[in-house]
Amino acid sequence: MSIKNAIYAQSGGVTAVINASACGVIQAARAHPDKIGKVFAAESGIVGALNERLIDTSLESDEDIAKLMYTPSGAFGSCRHKLKDQGEEFKRLIDVFKAHDIGYFFYNGGGDSQDTAHKVATMSKAAGYPVTCIGIPKTVDNDLPFTDTCPGFGSVAKYVAISTLEAGFDVASMAKTSTKVFILEVMGRHAGWIAAASGLASESAEQPPHLILFPEI
Repeated sequence: MSIKNAIYAQSGGVTAVINASACGVIQAARAHPDKIGKVFAAESGIVGALNERLIDTSLESDEDIAKLMYTPSGAFGSCRHKLKDQGEEFKRLIDVFKAHDIGYFFYNGGGDSQDTAHKVATMSKAAGYPVTCIGIPKTVDNDLPFTDTCPGFGSVAKYVAISTLEAGFDVASMAKTSTKVFILEVMGRHAGWIAAASGLASESAEQPPHLILFPEI
């Protein structure tokens, strides 16, 4: 059986550590050339795969790939795009996979991305060209089922805690004559992990935050 290539893509809101996941995928593939051939990075997520805008990471040195570990933002570009069920986009994706001898698809993202990886795996099997699809968890919201801590949450938790602490100092210095209340809104549509992280700034009941509102309640 011939050695298949892989496609890696980033999806959704990028985090401070999403490129570390990319680094891990590429380095692991290079460590096992008997299992995976080239790793192509799709430009701007799944949209890049559909448009056949693929970056051949084999052309990059080991040193440059290692630098991804500490590179912020999304090195290969991200997107928010849901594949339409059983449509032309899936057919197009399979055509691109076939053209580049892709046998592995790594999708780095949140809940929708994990769902997409599952759908691509199911569709590729039904199309007679089975592709091994692996969802790599990523979300600042820390809201992916069956994960303890999502890569990306630690960075935002630290940021929010420090921001809360700094805001508290600012309000305390001005409260005598002006600002007495400060409201900090954070991300997390249905999950309160980031809001809860603001509590890391407090060492006593007198220190902010004095009230944390969770979307769950």
